Amino acid sequence: MNSPNHEQEDEENEEEVFLDESDIIDEIAVDEEDLPDVDDGQSTDGDDAAPRPDDSIHTFTGHTGEVYTVACSPTDTTLVASGGGDDRGFMWKIGEADGVLELAGHGETLSSVAFSGDGQLLASGGYDATVKIWDVSSGNLKCSFQGPGDDIEWVKWHPRGHLVLAGSKDRNAHMWNADKEAYLTMFTGHGGHVTCGDFTLDGKTICTGSEDATMRVWNPKNGETIHVVKGHPYHTEPLTCLAINSDSTLALTGSVDCSAHIVNISTGRVVSSLIAHSDSVECVAFSPSGPWAATGSLDEKVIIWDLHHSVPRFSCDHEDGVTCLSWLGTSRYVATGCADGKVRVWDSLSGICVKTFSGHTGIIQSLAVSANGDFLVSVALDGMGRVFRISEFK
Repeated sequence: MNSPNHEQEDEENEEEVFLDESDIIDEIAVDEEDLPDVDDGQSTDGDDAAPRPDDSIHTFTGHTGEVYTVACSPTDTTLVASGGGDDRGFMWKIGEADGVLELAGHGETLSSVAFSGDGQLLASGGYDATVKIWDVSSGNLKCSFQGPGDDIEWVKWHPRGHLVLAGSKDRNAHMWNADKEAYLTMFTGHGGHVTCGDFTLDGKTICTGSEDATMRVWNPKNGETIHVVKGHPYHTEPLTCLAINSDSTLALTGSVDCSAHIVNISTGRVVSSLIAHSDSVECVAFSPSGPWAATGSLDEKVIIWDLHHSVPRFSCDHEDGVTCLSWLGTSRYVATGCADGKVRVWDSLSGICVKTFSGHTGIIQSLAVSANGDFLVSVALDGMGRVFRISEFK
């Protein structure tokens, strides 16, 4: 306990002290520019900042600009190809710093890369209106195809051979024989950029989507149109994405008009309209393991659809627009890339986000899954390629 007498002594000793000019010993001139900035309570020292979380097990830093496209080899579990706005493409290995092969020669943005089904060849398409074919084993350029009159939007391989298909801003799709290094067919009929397309898995048909709000079904042998899907109840604005189911009977398309539709490829008729999004549908995919599909939109949602009843099964909320998605092999899990720089894994049976991968600082542009299902590769506008381990989601 404090004594009252001690408190009184302390108060008497705490008298004010004044200095006058006689107490000044020396004067020192100070330049105001040498004075430190006023501390507002927030540290500006980079060393004190919390490190940004990074869940990737490997990072590819070869690009010097935005990265738009990525593909994993179907036969080599660690081989990856990527391309971007720095006009460059690369083949690189997960977990290896050496052995990077540059895909040089594109004079503009490299917009799409794709491995052939046997993993022997790689196709790259660019805004220089060319498609280049690379020998994967050597990394050498096999041949370069010209012919399209404008930017290449995407490239796809025939599932059973070395035929490569590309969609262009010249309103056409084009097909070449990579083995014979020969131009085969131009698919003409769209009234706008050919924004998406693919072969059916049986290789007998081609489907393409366009800015003209139509989907066309083609005969790859003669380039003739089989069906034109347009008008009510189909899309009213440009198509952005397209997927074909595993038995080659259905095509799923997404559009700027906020809708997705399923088309019977053999009849050209819309069999289901998936209406639930409130912004552009940017990515679509059929589930490989059940009667479901996933659609991703700039409305910050991925919707898992019950295709038997054409109704949403789950709505998976994100923190920003969804730009790309991929089912993880034949599992029930679907991965999504988002404008917030995050990659998420969702359980399609519960609608729950079971994993969030951090690391990117820019919008995710493309996702790819390794052949063994152990790795998920993402590329983004931050110029990086990142690899995340997903072996627990097989």
